Amino acid sequence: MPDILLILNLRQLITVVQKKYRTNRLQLNPLILGDAAFICELFNTEHYIKFIGDRNIKTREDALKFIHKTADNSNINYWIVKLKNDEKPVGLISFIKRDYLDHYDLGFAFLPEFSNKGYAFEAAEKVLNDFLPDPNHQTILAITMVNNHRSIKLIEKLGFRLDKEIEKDNEKLFLYSINPS
Repeated sequence: MPDILLILNLRQLITVVQKKYRTNRLQLNPLILGDAAFICELFNTEHYIKFIGDRNIKTREDALKFIHKTADNSNINYWIVKLKNDEKPVGLISFIKRDYLDHYDLGFAFLPEFSNKGYAFEAAEKVLNDFLPDPNHQTILAITMVNNHRSIKLIEKLGFRLDKEIEKDNEKLFLYSINPS
């Protein structure tokens, strides 16, 4: 029984540690179990599967397992991006320490109907500006497939600079980085 209490306390701690963010149009809240339906929807969009990958999350139950798994890992941070006026979830921002990268990676994914409205830039910039001054995050990375032109444009607009091309799981990726000014 104590192991179960420890897991619940860890999840509570992670939720407390992860900040909430607000912008003029958006609110960013840490990923919670109540976001399972949205995760299932987002992860099954054509753009997500094509440029990020099929995470094999086909049901609400799959999404719940994914959320539990990420909550147990302090190197993974997800924020659900919602419209401030009606709290409709429109996207996701991630800040992840991947085992094949030296630093944390900032990522983003949005439902197709909310693309090209500036939401991804607004949300990603808010998280980026919070972490960059932190001495523990003097370098932040961003990765994208070499043919994901919309992501490349956004990453560069955020101030990241292309470092090199890398290969992961037989996919060519651009690796970008940013440091505090």
